[in-house]
Amino acid sequence: MVQRMGMVIGISAEKIAEYTELHANVWPEVLERLKQSNMSNYTIFLREPENLLFSYWEYTGSDFDAEMAAVSAHEVTQKWWALCGPMQRPLETRVEGEWWAAMQPVFHLA
Repeated sequence: MVQRMGMVIGISAEKIAEYTELHANVWPEVLERLKQSNMSNYTIFLREPENLLFSYWEYTGSDFDAEMAAVSAHEVTQKWWALCGPMQRPLETRVEGEWWAAMQPVFHLA
């Protein structure tokens, strides 16, 4: 079963070019860890002038919490997040413990 995930976060206007460049060349170890955790079709969209990032990805595994914990514990991914995190601006309305704010699906055409 595919779970479709949508999330949103702000980005600092002065960091958009750097963030875009980083994501044009995502580190192979980061990509491999995501694939190992059953994530696919991962896309990040930018909305200007609001400076919002929208991410979409699909999860096809059977233990989401464990696989996300594996991503979080991955040393190279932690270094990647240390680069990208300061560029991002989490929404004030996000749920406690979230960085990217989760979005609820309301429509899907298969």
